[in-house]
Amino acid sequence: MKRVVLLLWIFPIALVAQQRDPGAAKDSGTAAAAVAKVPTAGDEAALIQTDASAHFLFDPDSTAPQQQPSARPSPPPKPPGEPKPQIPGSMVGYIDNPIVESQIRIRFDAAFEDRVPDRSEFFYAKCSCYRLLGPVNPVAVDQNPGGPGTGIPTAVNFQQLYADVEYSPKRRFSFFAEVPIRWLQPQGFMPIAIFAPFPDQSGISDVMAGFKVAAVASEGTYVTFQFKSFFPSGDSSKGLGTNHYSIEPSLLVYHKLSDRFTIEGQIGDWHPIGGSAGVPVQSSQGFAGDIFFYGIGPSYKLYRKNRVQIAPVLELFGWHVLSGDQTSAGSLPLGNPPGVAADASGINIVNLKFGVRTSVGFHNSFYAGFGQALTHDDWYKHIVRVEYRYRF
Repeated sequence: MKRVVLLLWIFPIALVAQQRDPGAAKDSGTAAAAVAKVPTAGDEAALIQTDASAHFLFDPDSTAPQQQPSARPSPPPKPPGEPKPQIPGSMVGYIDNPIVESQIRIRFDAAFEDRVPDRSEFFYAKCSCYRLLGPVNPVAVDQNPGGPGTGIPTAVNFQQLYADVEYSPKRRFSFFAEVPIRWLQPQGFMPIAIFAPFPDQSGISDVMAGFKVAAVASEGTYVTFQFKSFFPSGDSSKGLGTNHYSIEPSLLVYHKLSDRFTIEGQIGDWHPIGGSAGVPVQSSQGFAGDIFFYGIGPSYKLYRKNRVQIAPVLELFGWHVLSGDQTSAGSLPLGNPPGVAADASGINIVNLKFGVRTSVGFHNSFYAGFGQALTHDDWYKHIVRVEYRYRF
């Protein structure tokens, strides 16, 4: 009974207190409504205003300007680089590669019947037979010829193995070096008693180094200037070198005519620096001479499947001798004593070369080809070439 009386007293007091503080009930109802109601897009501004008012009431520092957290400045965008075009690579085997790239190349040549090996000192130095011409032709005597001897060969077979490395730090520039090893086999000599035959020879030949600069470099076209320097590292007395420095500037072109058909070309000049004395030794023209050269080589991708491409290549390559002398049985003027040099100026040499380039993926490439002289004058009658190239 006492509990009932106590409740009757407490209930009116609580009811009066609630009526005296209507804000509490209102806030309670608003809070409940806020919980029950999910704000819509239209209520978003009201919610932001309510939050700002509450912050003003309960945060004494709310009147101070609010500082946004400082954002870390983003680094400036890197300038876009000039990526190297991903092209299948040069298809030719005798014309120099017009594409500026990094590569390692191993090449082997086997050439047959070089009848004038000292012509303009392009292959090897002036024959040492000129040391012994005193009894028969004193005017032609030269005590300092650089080449082998004393026999005058009627034909020479030779093989050369080349190790070549090219590195391209930039898209349009590369530099390279080549080390050749030569094997030489004379096939016969002029039958003159005072000229003794010389044996087969082998060893390192003239080392070469140079660079390329591409004026045009795209996926379909390359126009490249190439400069080679040859150093007299081969033993010229054995027929392994020219016994002089030489340089070779040239212009190289690569152009893709279609998805399968490509044409490449080269034009340049081989220029000796120094060299042996001419005939006679007081002559203003040296034994070594300039040689202008040119070449064109179309190729066609006959097979393309499973990352393998096979492309036949046909190359026409020619040389025009601008100056220099030569010694051979065929070049001696009728009636002149043996060993008298003939002027090599004006000689034209043209070769036709056929080969096949097989590419496996982007990096690996193989070439095999055969060359045939088309003119009476030549550097060799036939040549066989095989090559492996790794691009990186």
